[in-house]
Amino acid sequence: MPLGNPRGRRRLRRMTALLITGACVGFTVTSPAAADNGAVYLRANAPVQARINDLLKRMTLDEKVGQIEQIAVNRMLGDCNWSGGDFVESCLKQVLADEATGSVLSGGGMGPRSNTPKDWAIMINTVQKYALEHTRLRIPIVYGVDAVHGHNNVLGATYFPQQIGLGATWDPALTGAASESTQKAVIATGATWNFSPVADLARDQRWGRYYETYSEDPLLAGENAASAVRGIQNGASGRTVAASVKHFAGYSEPGNGHDRVPGDLSMRYLQDTILPPYKAAVDAGALTVMVNSGAINGVPAHASHYLLTDVLRDQWRFKGVVVSDWNDVLALQKAYHIATDYPGAIAAAVNAGIDVAMVPPDDRDFHKSAVEAVNRGLISKKRLDEAVGRVLWLKFTLGLFEHPYVDPEKANAAVLGADADLARKAATESMVLLRNSGGVLPFGTGTRRIVVTGPSADSMANQNGGWTIGWQGVPDGVTVPGTTIAQGLKVGAPAGTDVAYVPDAAAAVEQTKSADAAVVVVGEKPGAEGVSDSPRPELAADQQALVASLQATGKPVIVVVVAGRPLVLGAAGNTAGLLAAWLPGTEGGNAVADILYGKANPSGRLPVSWPKNLGNEPMYYQQLPGTNSGPDSGYSPAFAFGAGLSYTTYTIDKLTVNRAEVRPGDTVGVDVTVANTGTRAGDLVVPVYVSQPTSAVLAPPKRLVAFTRVALKAGETRTVHLTFPASRLAVTPGDVNGAGVPRVASGPYQLSAGDLLASKTTAAFTVR
Repeated sequence: MPLGNPRGRRRLRRMTALLITGACVGFTVTSPAAADNGAVYLRANAPVQARINDLLKRMTLDEKVGQIEQIAVNRMLGDCNWSGGDFVESCLKQVLADEATGSVLSGGGMGPRSNTPKDWAIMINTVQKYALEHTRLRIPIVYGVDAVHGHNNVLGATYFPQQIGLGATWDPALTGAASESTQKAVIATGATWNFSPVADLARDQRWGRYYETYSEDPLLAGENAASAVRGIQNGASGRTVAASVKHFAGYSEPGNGHDRVPGDLSMRYLQDTILPPYKAAVDAGALTVMVNSGAINGVPAHASHYLLTDVLRDQWRFKGVVVSDWNDVLALQKAYHIATDYPGAIAAAVNAGIDVAMVPPDDRDFHKSAVEAVNRGLISKKRLDEAVGRVLWLKFTLGLFEHPYVDPEKANAAVLGADADLARKAATESMVLLRNSGGVLPFGTGTRRIVVTGPSADSMANQNGGWTIGWQGVPDGVTVPGTTIAQGLKVGAPAGTDVAYVPDAAAAVEQTKSADAAVVVVGEKPGAEGVSDSPRPELAADQQALVASLQATGKPVIVVVVAGRPLVLGAAGNTAGLLAAWLPGTEGGNAVADILYGKANPSGRLPVSWPKNLGNEPMYYQQLPGTNSGPDSGYSPAFAFGAGLSYTTYTIDKLTVNRAEVRPGDTVGVDVTVANTGTRAGDLVVPVYVSQPTSAVLAPPKRLVAFTRVALKAGETRTVHLTFPASRLAVTPGDVNGAGVPRVASGPYQLSAGDLLASKTTAAFTVR
């Protein structure tokens, strides 16, 4: 019976009233039907493993299979498919009671009819209440969301920069703070599983999910992902949120740059470069891992026992839950054809190491097929119990048996506009100033009139990118609170400076003739996954033409790039000012204004390489050396990894290493002397790279081994101390089969600090 009819609405109001009333008095649900029977699994003070063992003994096969499936909330709304709307009791019953489904998610755009934090809390509480009151063992559900740059599905939440922007801050502590803010917003609405962070590497600008990564560098990506995990899982009051490290492993390097296309990665490259960021995030204590939708070296990741068991479980000792990505278990049969039927596909995934299958469109087929797979002996009961036990472990760890509900009355205050100052700081630190010819920036007192134009100047949708309210970005007709760049420049303008936003290109050119400068905000439209793939990652021709026309006026032109990847800029690449703003979130307009007006000193540095020509993709600084001497055959970017300008000047004059000889198990200490030789305070990013004069296998010319941010007052000199484990130098030895185990090769190494391409500050040591 649809809950949208009068009788259904009365029932929903009764359910909601009970939830709100109970939450306000702080009640705790402890499986009421079994509360008095002495069940160990209901005892909050019992050891978790004892609770798991007790509950497993009580469960039927149907109940166990229910725990390993995750269903989209839309399956229980409206037409019980993808329409949205009100809950339908018959579908609630089928999913939560009959199948005893253990997990529910809201994908992009799958929110309540009224998209407020309070209504999110009511929606999730409603699902939880139905599950608890209509199942025999009263096992709570765990509810998942993609809160990848703030609680980005919720209208009015604060949206942080997308991951590529946070990577540009070179400030993992700030990434952790943003993730902790997100955690507070997520938990206030009742969700307890966040499908974040992305630990994939940014290696191919054509790929549509490039902006969801932190960096092209394994260390910078891994440090940020680890910090995000700690922030997401920093719970309070007995409740927390589970992070999910994704997409394990190698998802970001599809063979032709298109999403979900198989990739071929050598074992040496996989071990030495691709896997380390995921391991850093797992080592930070991640409770869950999500699997790569693609295939690597001819094997779908969801069917790879090597990745999901040999590496993740046996080598890394991961104890948490492994979840599939969207409908990827069925893809083993339908797309990859490694199984003849659905039970065979489920068995391949579960036996490889999948614990939970995200099966939004087809829970009915999944459930009966999984039961069939067990009955046919394709999945052993031992393996099923192992997977179910991990799901139960997650629920006990999250405190869901003791605290299944949240208080909807507190949700709005906890979410709406929360931590806007932190978002502004993150957006400001993410800005990378790439060109400042003649010191045109910051705008001074002589800049009386500024024309602002461009397709992204007044667009919150473009500014936030994909995964914002909707999967592909802000849907048409939805207004997202925040400050656009045009608004920020107007509001933040110094006294005596007039800012005119002129959306029409011809009018903007005409008005620039009588202005002091023009700010043109260019970039990409929002998108996600395959829809956002770009075989030609360049600035659109009409935007290049607009920039060229503005430059023809003879006035200084500042280009602000709002995009999820570095774009080949063409005619827009030689303007007086160039600022990479990435996808800066709801406070992006204020952040751009703070940089352009000099209220903040730019400190962001490129976390990726910026190509100068099409056809140079993939582009990254760790490209291996070769013998081709063509003009673009090696590493020849428009702007190198780590590039970024400031309004002050710095020097890095001295680098010393704490020991001349190092053993593979040692920690290497490095001291770097830095100075602010300019007239204003600023933050300096100090990267330390390692290189090998000779190597038995090809090694990148440089590899990042340590980095830090240093706040320096004008005229200040400091010596900063950095450390890194010598194990960070490990590479896979051997021949082309890459069959060896990564190890630190003996021989000489050289360290350098600062500029990737022109560092003169070096030190040497030897590994024995």
